[in-house]
Amino acid sequence: MDGEERWRILRLHVEDQIPLATLARDTGVSERTLQRWHQRYRRDGFNGLDDHQRSDAGSRRTAAETVAFVERLALTRPRPSLATLHRLTVTETTRRGNPAPSYATVREIVRCLDPALVTLALEGPASYRDRHELVLRRRADRPNQIWQSDHTELDILIVGSDGKPDRPWLTTVMDDYSRTICGYTVFTGAPSAMNTALALRQAIWRKADPAWAMCGIPDILHVDHGSDFTSQHLERTAIALHIRIIHSIVGRPQGRGKIERFFGTINTELLTTLPGHLGPGSRTPTPSMDLPALDRAIGAFIAVYNDRRHSELGMSPRDAWVADGWLPRIPDSLEHLDTLP
Repeated sequence: MDGEERWRILRLHVEDQIPLATLARDTGVSERTLQRWHQRYRRDGFNGLDDHQRSDAGSRRTAAETVAFVERLALTRPRPSLATLHRLTVTETTRRGNPAPSYATVREIVRCLDPALVTLALEGPASYRDRHELVLRRRADRPNQIWQSDHTELDILIVGSDGKPDRPWLTTVMDDYSRTICGYTVFTGAPSAMNTALALRQAIWRKADPAWAMCGIPDILHVDHGSDFTSQHLERTAIALHIRIIHSIVGRPQGRGKIERFFGTINTELLTTLPGHLGPGSRTPTPSMDLPALDRAIGAFIAVYNDRRHSELGMSPRDAWVADGWLPRIPDSLEHLDTLP
């Protein structure tokens, strides 16, 4: 478990004042380990959490390749017994000319493995999902508590930059509580961290249109597990802005039903009215819109969507977000968002 993964757990105690005993119960990380992380964080800040090495019983640093060898065996199904693990490790380290670890050292390396990783490796995705995926996910009970971000390939052809037909993508950022669309970007080409960052930047900062009031820094950003969403750039930005990122497990896009329903609304209500729409069973249409024109059309539709009554909310998403009036957490200036392109 690297420093960023440790911080996602520890920040629940540091920022949300959740007791370490509660975190230990909910995450599977021992309370003693959490206390050690907290001491290192208070002493050295975030960098204090980014230490992958472990000490053996004699306080000597165990070689990284020995630790990796033990971890690899411990995550193999079926897992060998500790005695077998120790014997195989001694044989391997002797072959490599490294000091042989003690039985206690091997046991400590195994004990320090991330419980979620152990569950995934030894019991499979279903057990992982049941025990760990939703531990840190809460249903939003106020605006800007949880945002969701996702991509979709749109059912329309446009005139690309090279004059040829192109199929665009849409990235949106939705507030989980109010269903408002806080930010979006339309683009061509494969989804990337850049597209996610552009939509998130727009979502966070104040808009020129006063009717588009939604802004601020969310507490949680719930995203997919694609490479663009798991980029180090996005992770570091989230740490700087104090946003907790929660990823869906690969192949299990749980918690994104609301944003996927919005994508369906875009396809059925807007794109069907535009030239170049790709309908079921239709022939390939001749596109006539370019990317800026499609961007304007989607922007206008989002304004209508945010302001019209939502059947499940009983009010418009905008009214649900504004509620009785409250102050979102806003960066001091645009310069604070410079890490978001």
